[in-house]
Amino acid sequence: MHDLKKLYSDLLMTSLFGGVTDTSLFRRFFAWARATDKDEAIKAYADFVKTIYENGGSLTDCVHRLVFEDENVYVKMRARGEAVSPEIETALRAELSVLNRFASLSPEDFAADMELEYVSPFAHKKESLAELYYERVEDIRKRGYGIFSSYPMFRLSDERTIEPIVSADKTSVEKFVGYEAERQKVIDNTLAFLLGKPAANVLLEGDAGTGKSSTVKAVANRFFDEGIRLIELRKDQLSYLPYVMGRVSENPLKFIIFIDDLSFNQNDDNFSMLKAALEGSASARADNAVIYATSNRRHIIKESFADRDGDDVHRNDTMQETLSLSERFGLVVHFSRPTKQLYLEIVHELAERAGITLSGTELDLKAEEFALRRGSRSARCAEQFIDSLI
Repeated sequence: MHDLKKLYSDLLMTSLFGGVTDTSLFRRFFAWARATDKDEAIKAYADFVKTIYENGGSLTDCVHRLVFEDENVYVKMRARGEAVSPEIETALRAELSVLNRFASLSPEDFAADMELEYVSPFAHKKESLAELYYERVEDIRKRGYGIFSSYPMFRLSDERTIEPIVSADKTSVEKFVGYEAERQKVIDNTLAFLLGKPAANVLLEGDAGTGKSSTVKAVANRFFDEGIRLIELRKDQLSYLPYVMGRVSENPLKFIIFIDDLSFNQNDDNFSMLKAALEGSASARADNAVIYATSNRRHIIKESFADRDGDDVHRNDTMQETLSLSERFGLVVHFSRPTKQLYLEIVHELAERAGITLSGTELDLKAEEFALRRGSRSARCAEQFIDSLI
């Protein structure tokens, strides 16, 4: 049995992992430890267990996740390759030991302390938190730290917070049919980026529904264990690009800044911010980040005939600036609308995976009829057709 009152006082002493003990899980444990009567303790315990349930049901897993995601002084120094003082090392070992005791608590520990026969159960297990933590730190260039240690994909919220996409697209490269040559260019560029070799910012452009966005996400998933993370920005968030670059610049991981369905109108303020990042402006880029964007438009800038006949004295220079944004990407990969043959190949492969037993001829006829109703053939159209059969 654990001495819960002693554990409570030891947790109050944490400084290196102060961000961990300031979370709702620990605050509710502290409320339980401070309860002055039995009824108050029972209610506080119920709130504590509720927090565990809301985060997966295992106290051990909750604590480990909080510790692994904590951006403390020690992990930042290790990420930068700096020497850590003996005092910080001592504090780290001591605090990991205290947090490990907390992570291994059982419902029976609380029941005994409150002299109850039954309390709400929660999962727990015996694991060495220190051993796991040191293992992750030794592999920090692939594991990272902070929120980036646990999730593959992130988005920027309207409050300018980088937050994980909990239900991120788990698509894999192996699930695609067709466009192998186009996809391989993106894979090769990402691999070069991981290996510290020169890597290009990438524009995936072409017809809608050909798998441009899915390719970027699949590549991010493929290289997650090697240290790739994806942060998605909307076009209207490009003014925050320097903030995002600054936020990730010291992290040992490699980041893909992903901008989906990119296009600009004339005089769009976001145009200059992206242009600065692509041209290597120090304020708008980080050495460990590249930009991957998708667009259905080859020239990205929406231009009318009136724009070409405008009253700009240096009209040709202005046109060249707007039309050449795509050329500032080091790698442009074109995804064209599939031929009838490729479209049907995709349909047959997806049908086989789904266990659809229609004859080849019947499947072709129905697939073509579906494409005609939709007005075009595409990989997305093939997927929607198979979904309709299912």
